[in-house]
Amino acid sequence: MHLIPSSLATLRGQGMADRRFSHAIAEGDGISVIAAVEDADAAREAESQRAEALIVRGDPTAVREATSLPILWRTEGVFADAAGADAVTIAFDEDDDGFDGRHQRAVELGVDYAVEVRDEDALEAVLDRIDPEIFLLAPSESDGDDTPLDTVLDLLAAVPAGKLAIADLPVTTRHEVQELERAGCDAVIVRTRDLAPLVGDSPPEV
Repeated sequence: MHLIPSSLATLRGQGMADRRFSHAIAEGDGISVIAAVEDADAAREAESQRAEALIVRGDPTAVREATSLPILWRTEGVFADAAGADAVTIAFDEDDDGFDGRHQRAVELGVDYAVEVRDEDALEAVLDRIDPEIFLLAPSESDGDDTPLDTVLDLLAAVPAGKLAIADLPVTTRHEVQELERAGCDAVIVRTRDLAPLVGDSPPEV
């Protein structure tokens, strides 16, 4: 477990009402695309291709000024603040005694948080402890004969009504996005720079 230093905390709150992560992925009739980005250029490109949100593993302040999209910070360990981010991920592992501390910190900061689960046992264990609004469904690389999509669909069926669900697949195709949308998934993480085949039709010109 490590402590991520506090820095630029005021950035997180700027325009937060306009960038609320949960609102971004809940809006509209279709599935939302969350683009995985590493730098400001990728963030700008994803926004131009109509991504609804971004997910970053590094310092979210590195892309914050480049985009108006909400940022989900895929962080590890205990975070001192969420500077530049509008939401954080909290991975659940029954052998990790830091989960409750990370959850409490997210609540204190007032940011959205997505609880990352890899199987139905983890999902049920989370629901026994807290009542999260957002689940990040991220299957392990090896789940028997099931494909990652199969595992996510099974997990999705176990998510209680009224919750938001984000799918995290190692490779995302248009077919997978359509399958997830039909199953009622709210958002999907996409790692390709070319989002056009995955975000659906462009809105009509007015």
